[in-house]
Amino acid sequence: MTVSEYNSCVDQHADSVYRFIAKNLRDNDRAQDIVQEAFARMWEKAADIQAEKSKSYLFTSAYHIMIDSIRKESRMSSVEQISMDIAVSGKEYLGLKKLLDEALQKLPEIQRSVILLRDYEGYSYEEIGQICELTESQVKVYIFRARNTLKKYIVKPENAI
Repeated sequence: MTVSEYNSCVDQHADSVYRFIAKNLRDNDRAQDIVQEAFARMWEKAADIQAEKSKSYLFTSAYHIMIDSIRKESRMSSVEQISMDIAVSGKEYLGLKKLLDEALQKLPEIQRSVILLRDYEGYSYEEIGQICELTESQVKVYIFRARNTLKKYIVKPENAI
């Protein structure tokens, strides 16, 4: 990959990688750090990366950095901070976007990642499999399960709009 191809990759993909990471983490500062680290890693290996594979390399690298960051944070957190309490009571009208964002956060990290890559970023099953190091069948299963979980969460009477 040449310097101009690298710069073109930055221009074309920085926003979509940032959106993907920020949507997963819900922390803009951490998302910026992860995207910057992904581009730095790509720059270090630029000689070995083909320009047409740069987008896939970038998303894969950012995804793995994000997972490492989540794991590191969870090791440092207490059990009370980690627990995923799905039961929600006494909710007022949240608005569809806020409700969907809340529902996404209830998903396990792998399901959230594949849903965001598929439905928000528009990647194919094969591309998602490459990014997340899953088979195409696994990607489809995770997306199916995530969509079912989201559907059940959104139609709960206490969450209904």
